[in-house]
Amino acid sequence: MNLSLEYLIREPKIKSEKNPLLLLLHGYGSNEADLFSFASELPEEYYVISARAPYDLQYGSYAWYAINFDANENKFSDHEQAKKSRDLIATFIEELVTIYPIDPNKITLLGFSQGAILSQAIALSHPDKVQKVIALSGYISEPIFEENYKNNDFSNLKIFAAHGTVDQVIPVEWARKTKSFLTTLGIESVYNEYPIGHGVSPQVFNDFSNWLKQN
Repeated sequence: MNLSLEYLIREPKIKSEKNPLLLLLHGYGSNEADLFSFASELPEEYYVISARAPYDLQYGSYAWYAINFDANENKFSDHEQAKKSRDLIATFIEELVTIYPIDPNKITLLGFSQGAILSQAIALSHPDKVQKVIALSGYISEPIFEENYKNNDFSNLKIFAAHGTVDQVIPVEWARKTKSFLTTLGIESVYNEYPIGHGVSPQVFNDFSNWLKQN
């Protein structure tokens, strides 16, 4: 069966009738093997599935949406492509639940950078499909949410966000708005900063792993 996205999978080592899912969404210019490299260290009861973004940048690099530069070298994101990817991932989650014994009430998105931006957009647009988000080195991008997202029920949604204080790709100031934005919507969240750049340190991994076990 051809699904909406290419992916890598690690089956749960501890199988029940229905298992939770941890869906990994990589950053711009990367691929599904990137985050999957630490799949073996993730909790054993999860299906760990790492998806490949749909836009091919050549040489094994992919993007969830284009990042363009204007004449003054200001970066801006292609919001229409981002919305398409948002909906594509929502469809992909439905497909996975259909073909694997995944508990639809125990779905976690783990995204890095562009993947983190999209993880939060999917969760706030479709909180019926996602219960937890681990957003690493991303930020809240409201223009790529569903239009009427504020009418959604967020009572089952929890978000863990982490950012490096010396991130040279996405300024920490952008990420610092996350906590107050989510609190305003009544969403339970954790926001941590680390003395790192644009990446995932052992401390970040340790903290989100503990959060996953506790929530």
